[in-house]
Amino acid sequence: MTFLVGPAERTDAAQISALWSRAIRETDITFNSVEKSEADIFSLLAEKSATGQGFFVAREDTRVLGFAVYGQFRGGGGYARTMEHTIYLADSVQGRGVGRALMAAIEDHARAGGAHSMWGGITATNTSSIAFHARLGYVEMARLPEVGYKWGRLMDLVLMRKLL
Repeated sequence: MTFLVGPAERTDAAQISALWSRAIRETDITFNSVEKSEADIFSLLAEKSATGQGFFVAREDTRVLGFAVYGQFRGGGGYARTMEHTIYLADSVQGRGVGRALMAAIEDHARAGGAHSMWGGITATNTSSIAFHARLGYVEMARLPEVGYKWGRLMDLVLMRKLL
């Protein structure tokens, strides 16, 4: 499989929206229940551009295979060196190096911007994502019981960290 990782562009918004919205609609890998519109993606792209934080896509020709984005973990200047990421891939490319390449892109970008750590918040039932992050050097720092709610049930959140 040949793909390139680069900054997300406005022309990627429809495909990013479709990937993210499918995960929201069909899985419990996110507690979010509101699908992402193209306008939401445009707004996020503008925000990341303004703050200097990264939003990357993996493309095969014009097809978006996945995306990764990061931002400050919490508001306020005291958290300026602590980042949190989101990553989604098309089902068809999982296990083919796309996720690893996207994570390297956001980690390198965050490191170059002075970030000290990158965090991921992962639904505890998403064991494949927990294993993926562990393979990349992320360490489980906490399990927050019953903090997420979707489809009529409470779910746990796993917080994983990597020092950059």
